[in-house]
Amino acid sequence: MCGIVGYIGNQNAQDIVVNGLEKLEYRGYDSSGIATISNGKLELSKFKGRLSVLKEHLKKQPHTGFIGIGHTRWATHGEPSDVNSHPHINESESVAVIHNGIIENYRSLKAELIKEGYKFKSQTDTEVIVHLIDHYLKDSKDIMKAVNLTVKRLRGAYALGIIYKNEPDKIIAVRNESPLVVGIGKGENFFCI
Repeated sequence: MCGIVGYIGNQNAQDIVVNGLEKLEYRGYDSSGIATISNGKLELSKFKGRLSVLKEHLKKQPHTGFIGIGHTRWATHGEPSDVNSHPHINESESVAVIHNGIIENYRSLKAELIKEGYKFKSQTDTEVIVHLIDHYLKDSKDIMKAVNLTVKRLRGAYALGIIYKNEPDKIIAVRNESPLVVGIGKGENFFCI
């Protein structure tokens, strides 16, 4: 079980996402992390331990930007560690993914991606998702098409949050047999589980 939060709007995404993670920390104490997009760059911070570790880091190195995703983790695949913490990003650091749930066919997908030259840093099933999105982005350059092709390949119950630095005005939330709450505001939108 994990907690995920996403925000896009006119406020500082870091503040909104961290506030949401505070309310969801009971869903995962193993690690926490955040990814935002600012000035065409994906910013990533993730750490083993309670949310307070991430918050202390963000006091010294705050994220800027108006779009972000965050995660609190209760480890299901891979031990609690910085590298297994979410969000996970692709090699070019253009896509970030957070995930709650279990991808049942991640081993076969991972083997396929390794044959194509993808390098895995973590032991999580989530890293398969970000690499699969990256794989489909190489052909289409369309994040929605890449995500749709990816989720067609995933087996299991899950909720995902995705941001793409080349489209900083778009946040993607996907679910399959898992709850996901979406909030529509005035000039801002949210999702969480």
